[in-house]
This record gives sequence, structure tokens and C-alpha cells, in this order.
Amino acid sequence: MRRTTSADALERPDPNAPVAGTGRSGQREPLRTEFTFELPRGYVDETGAVHHTGVMRLATARDELVPLRDDRVRENSAYLSVVLIARVVTRIGTIDDIHPGIIEDLFASDLAFLQDFYRRINAEGHTRAAVSCPACKEEFAVNLAGGRLGES
Repeated sequence: MRRTTSADALERPDPNAPVAGTGRSGQREPLRTEFTFELPRGYVDETGAVHHTGVMRLATARDELVPLRDDRVRENSAYLSVVLIARVVTRIGTIDDIHPGIIEDLFASDLAFLQDFYRRINAEGHTRAAVSCPACKEEFAVNLAGGRLGES
């Protein structure tokens, strides 16, 4: 039996709504493997241009295993997230040659955003989060995959 969480209730308020992976007609939706995002600050390239939008793909088992053999990760385990994020981000702005050096040059808040985004799309399978309004206490879901603050 599938356990229902508060996030499920917010995303599917109708108990007769289809389960994840199926459309309204009951047909299985195609697997989504790429997710767009918008960095909070943006990547500043060598010319000074700021790149905000990007694409991250779902991780494979290989994406999580290969960095463990990287000497930089062996010397400093904190570097694992840099190598892993570099493997799954396919584009930031107009840059599509993403490598650890690019990820190293991100602002700390953008790296933290990408780490959370990675966890959401790979572990939880979605980019929506349950939130509640601090003023009226109404609960609703927001999409964390890009968009400007205040948009959902």
C-alpha cells in the first residue's frame, strides 16, 4: 500500500486523481529525464556575462559511482558534490561544456541550490515542495525548478 504524504495531498488534492507517472486518462506519461532550473545568483563566465537558466538531467548509477574513483574526491570528500553536479548539469545559460571547474566557480548559494535540486529530482522524483503561507497558513505546492521568486 502506498503511503500518502502531505506533499502528495497538496499535489493531488483529488483522491481520485491519477498516481504519479500517469496522466488524467490513466495512460503512463513519458519519463521526464531533464529539468530546467534558474540559479538564484547566476554563473559569471570569463567575459562577465551572467547565466541564470540551465538544465539538469536525472543521474544514473554510473554518475554516482564514477566520482568515487576521482582523486580529487579521494583527497577531499566534500569535492564529491562538485564532480557529481558537473556530471548531471548539461547546460548553464549558453555554456554546454559543464565540468568541475565551472561548478567550482558558482556562488555558494547557487551550488547549494543545485545540490538541493539534484536531491529533489533524483530522490523524490519531482521539483515541487509543500509550503504554507506564513500570514494565512494556507498550504500549497510550489515548483522549485526555476521561475522568479513569488511565482509558482
